[in-house]
Amino acid sequence: MRIKLISWNVNGLRAVVKHSFVNSVREMNPDILALQEIKVQEHQLPKEIEELRFEKFWSFGLRPGYSGVATFTREKPLQVKYGIGVKKFDDEGRILITKHKFGELEFSLYNIYFPNGKMSEERLRYKLDFYDALLRFINRKRKEGEKIIICGDFNTAHREIDLKNPKSNEKNSGFLPVERKWIDKYLDSGFVDSFRYINGDKIQYSWWTYRFNARAKNIGWRIDYFLIDKRLVKFLEDAFILDNVFGSDHCPVGIILKTK
Repeated sequence: MRIKLISWNVNGLRAVVKHSFVNSVREMNPDILALQEIKVQEHQLPKEIEELRFEKFWSFGLRPGYSGVATFTREKPLQVKYGIGVKKFDDEGRILITKHKFGELEFSLYNIYFPNGKMSEERLRYKLDFYDALLRFINRKRKEGEKIIICGDFNTAHREIDLKNPKSNEKNSGFLPVERKWIDKYLDSGFVDSFRYINGDKIQYSWWTYRFNARAKNIGWRIDYFLIDKRLVKFLEDAFILDNVFGSDHCPVGIILKTK
């Protein structure tokens, strides 16, 4: 049995629906689809979404037109949780946790939209606090026996090969040393960067600014990840970036898990 998981920052669900989103999802054919930055409230959900035959779970941010995540699943999850019990993070609708079981494979999927730290020093501090609070929460759950996969827009490129112009971005949020160290902390805590595990030093990006014709020139960043618990690596068959799928400034990323 092969399980396909796809993560995609759609940068506005209503906007991406106008750009063949439904057809793209059908072509990708995921078993689980994690969306970030949906930017809608419940009463604003596009009708086209009803065409997709999934169980759908939503975490809406309190602020209209901002943040929010959603997880679509073919099979009903064993459990669904919203947030980590920290109000200042949960209010922005950035965390949706679903628990799944496929044969011998059991895991909790943490669909996360990490904050962007570019707006101000205050938002950078918020972003770093978010990394810290989430990792502490996850580490507690792992000690309790939970096997975890974290997916989503991390808003940070980890290594120099993960963005086109590393030197000119060393002082910009998204590639600051302090942000990159947080990716290290997640990996040191028992997670594997699935894309690097499968693809080595392959250069491929998942986000491009809308300016300067960046996507056509492939001036991009890899900031969307699947971090997988080391105890689940034996199930990991593939990890990929679907940079031929359009509709957002991000493209989908995914993994395939194989189980009996």
